[in-house]
Amino acid sequence: MTASSATSFDWRHSARCRDDDPETLFVQGAQQRDAREVCKACPVRTECLAHALDNRIRFGVWGGMTERERRALLKRRPDVISWAALLESARRAALASPPADPDAPARTRRAPARPAAPARPAAGGTQRHVG
Repeated sequence: MTASSATSFDWRHSARCRDDDPETLFVQGAQQRDAREVCKACPVRTECLAHALDNRIRFGVWGGMTERERRALLKRRPDVISWAALLESARRAALASPPADPDAPARTRRAPARPAAPARPAAGGTQRHVG
């Protein structure tokens, strides 16, 4: 057993669902949205998701993502070699950044500038009809 596969088992002891009936996480269709609620407060959600993505686990809810959501993510990011490394790196970056100021005004996306309207001909000028 490699070091990476050994650590992939360690997180399971802290999983919020560890004592639940596993069948509750292996449901189909719309029931998966309900099943992933247990993941919201799970302390090892990221490790669980990374495990499912790295091992291409096709069925069940893992790390708060449904089967369909994981398939879509894998399709969007075929370049990712290690989801565990990517997600851990993102977590470290988020922890290193200063927390958001809840009193600061929300940032809004500025609409792109409109191109300038064509100049109108001066009074008495001629206009051509294009049509």
